[in-house]
Amino acid sequence: MQAVSALSNHDLRDEIKAYWSLRAETFDNQPGHEIFSEEERAAWHALILKHLGPGEGRSALDLACGTAVVSHLLDDLGFRVTGLDWAEPMLERAKAKAKARGRQIRFLVGDAERTMEADESYDAITNRHLVWTLVDPLACFQEWHRLLKTGGKVLIVDGDFVNTSVLTRLMKRLTQMAAKLGLARDAVHGAPNRDMAETHNRILSRVHFSHGAHANAVAELLRAAGFSKVTVDQDMAAIHRAQRRNFSFFKGLERATQHRYAISAEK
Repeated sequence: MQAVSALSNHDLRDEIKAYWSLRAETFDNQPGHEIFSEEERAAWHALILKHLGPGEGRSALDLACGTAVVSHLLDDLGFRVTGLDWAEPMLERAKAKAKARGRQIRFLVGDAERTMEADESYDAITNRHLVWTLVDPLACFQEWHRLLKTGGKVLIVDGDFVNTSVLTRLMKRLTQMAAKLGLARDAVHGAPNRDMAETHNRILSRVHFSHGAHANAVAELLRAAGFSKVTVDQDMAAIHRAQRRNFSFFKGLERATQHRYAISAEK
């Protein structure tokens, strides 16, 4: 039975890796992924400073860094940044972006759940929209705990995109209606075509948080992994307000009503 389970997880992890490799081509085109205004950049800076403080040369590991959006925010704030991702097409774009901007960010091909990095080698760990994809989040959080120096912090930015509120569902329906009138081209945010949307849903149905990554469930697993001072921050209004300018009207409202959060925790 264990062998079958391991094989299933291996297959799922391969599918997740392949999915994000394909998403790399259009990832930076979408609001909510890349940053499209200085207002939004400042809002992200404020969130990071609130939970991690200024970099001051401290080491930070940006897990599942993708095209390095968060890595650049950390670099802005003075962290010494390593970006890690297992999707090589994402990393190719991340490296090109860093080179174009003259940033000294170190990039590694690796798995956020099994990093192969040394014990107590980072002062901070960040990730955005990673936790919902994890196969075994408790083991993963224990891995992150191992990587942090004593007093180091993890900052998770994610959301529960499964258990949506009545208001969110209403906004989604209004966005879809607007799309039929040609007023909301961003009605489907994320996977750029039907095949990839089906892949996304198939992955979601099999990961640990298939029923939604609620902040409280994530926080409880962080505590079980050995973290303390776990703080759930749902004040994402400044970021959503800045992003809204690049969404259609109803899509922006839909996004603002979702259960999105930042969670910080300390070793």
